Amino acid sequence: MRTIDRWLTSSWRRSVVVALAGALPVFAFPVPSLWWFAYVALVPWILLVRSAPTGRRAAYDGWWGGFGFMLAVHHWLLPSLHVFLFLIAGLLSLLWAPWGWLVRRFLGGVPSPGRGVAALLVLPSAWLAVELVRSWQGLGGPWGMLGSSQWQVAPALRLASVGGVWLLSFLVVAVNVAVAMLVAVREFRIPALASLVATAAATSAAWVWSPRPDIDGRVRIAVVQPGVMDGGDRRFDHEEQLTRQLAGQHVDLIVWGESSVGFDLGRRPDLARRIAALSRQTGADILVNVDARRSDRPGIYKSSVLIGPDGPTGARYDKMRLVPFGEYIPARSLLGWATSVGKAAGEDRRRGTEQVVMDVGHGLRIGPMICFETAFPDMSRHLAEDGADVLLGQSATSTFQHSWAPEQHASLAALRAAETGRPMVHATLTGVSAVYGPSGQRLGPWLGTGASTARVYDVPLAHGVTPYVRYGDWPVHGALLVLAALCGTEGVRALRQRRTGREPLVRPARTAHGSPVRHGR
Repeated sequence: MRTIDRWLTSSWRRSVVVALAGALPVFAFPVPSLWWFAYVALVPWILLVRSAPTGRRAAYDGWWGGFGFMLAVHHWLLPSLHVFLFLIAGLLSLLWAPWGWLVRRFLGGVPSPGRGVAALLVLPSAWLAVELVRSWQGLGGPWGMLGSSQWQVAPALRLASVGGVWLLSFLVVAVNVAVAMLVAVREFRIPALASLVATAAATSAAWVWSPRPDIDGRVRIAVVQPGVMDGGDRRFDHEEQLTRQLAGQHVDLIVWGESSVGFDLGRRPDLARRIAALSRQTGADILVNVDARRSDRPGIYKSSVLIGPDGPTGARYDKMRLVPFGEYIPARSLLGWATSVGKAAGEDRRRGTEQVVMDVGHGLRIGPMICFETAFPDMSRHLAEDGADVLLGQSATSTFQHSWAPEQHASLAALRAAETGRPMVHATLTGVSAVYGPSGQRLGPWLGTGASTARVYDVPLAHGVTPYVRYGDWPVHGALLVLAALCGTEGVRALRQRRTGREPLVRPARTAHGSPVRHGR
């Protein structure tokens, strides 16, 4: 141990090790069988930070660990962003610097029982604050939230219906903190064990108490996934061919992926007529996604468009949250040169202004989202509040076929379904497409990357309001209250120390020239 400590006295060696430790939690995302790893993956990072010699070094360790985490969770963007990925990871990882300082503040040395208990609240709350800030759409959105690694764990999905992915992130960090204390602080092993037992008991109680969605109907929804196709005309022809195979299968709705139609239907009425003919043949409305310059307004939009047997129904949703650099360049006047070093957007897409719930027929109401909008818990929650029976995500991950991004993107739909108590369909052009029931359970097989097929899913419907839909992001609000209380407590303590600081009882008097005045002769 002393040899390791001496080896880590080198600043650059320590930084590299901390960055590698920060990248460890990412292994819980791509491998479904490693979901449990998330509950211990932060422990090496926490142990390194708590051993930092100074608070400043602990903040550096938080920064370097965050850099490793952000780089690992977004590594698949490297072919598209190039050097920008390192710049973005370096800037966003600054959010973990205060978290690193707090780790040393509460776990450094031999923490008292009071500090240890406080750490179980403060450190997960600080982590949630980091996830909250980086979840802002302008900073890239909530991709890679720690709680999303639990997407296939049934008890975790039940808890997601109570507090969303935020509650899962909080609990994952809390368990890591307790394990770190159990490993590193001998005097705190009993309280650490008690904390783990209390967390398990609270989790079990929430799992038992949380309401289960009541199944009250079923619909048949088909996903059309054309696979990797070059050219908008070829893709459309293949989607048309696959959709014809659905005739006679009593489908209620057919969903095409993102950018499935590369032409504005106002300029290409022939395509609208062909899709309407498919709707008549199959007896179902078809939700397509148009990525083109609009004929009725300036600019390029990505839009979910519902088409029935008589043509477009008038139901349209324009994408609201665009992918930075992929669909627009923030501060293009300053960062426009990104188009010369990566696959950044040559022209900014335009944004929609509001979410839309569409009436499909048969009493079915659907709530569409486009691409990485499915990563935002608030969007699916608002659609459920507005009366959507089924959540729909239209995506295209063809650029990242040989990475784990398609699998991770598809897994997010399980969390959105569990949070809202509504089934969710994740339809893509090239895979992975997936469908989940109201409890977040997977329905049928995934349509893998590169697969070219049309598949019908029997989707159970459920109604009622989950606690997460009713109360919103209450774990985030609670975390912010904890941090506000911490700031207040630290401020009062600093003020008391300042007032009670020792001062000399009698200060030596000084002359105008600064020399002490001599009393007596």
